Amino acid sequence: MKRIASVIGLAPENRDEYEAYHAAVWPEVLQTITACNIRNYSIFRYGDLLFSYYEYVGDDYAADMAKMAEDPATQKWWAVQEPLQTRLPGTPEHEQWLPIAEVFHHD
Repeated sequence: MKRIASVIGLAPENRDEYEAYHAAVWPEVLQTITACNIRNYSIFRYGDLLFSYYEYVGDDYAADMAKMAEDPATQKWWAVQEPLQTRLPGTPEHEQWLPIAEVFHHD
């Protein structure tokens, strides 16, 4: 199992809309998340910063992320969500969220 964490900005004027969408995530998007071997997925908000955490339980992360990116419902979801978010400095060119390093873990 691989733990993944990332951060992104959220402008205050987009907060209500973003949280409303995430209170009722489209079922097709949730099905794709599960089909791509993602478990225990959470997004937290601290002020204008979103923190995402999930656990990847598959064997080929790159292939599963490609599968997710090819899903039409997920593409539509991302098209709605991306304008609400603010990419942070240092975010890799091909990423929306900034991956962050794990510095401690205890089971």
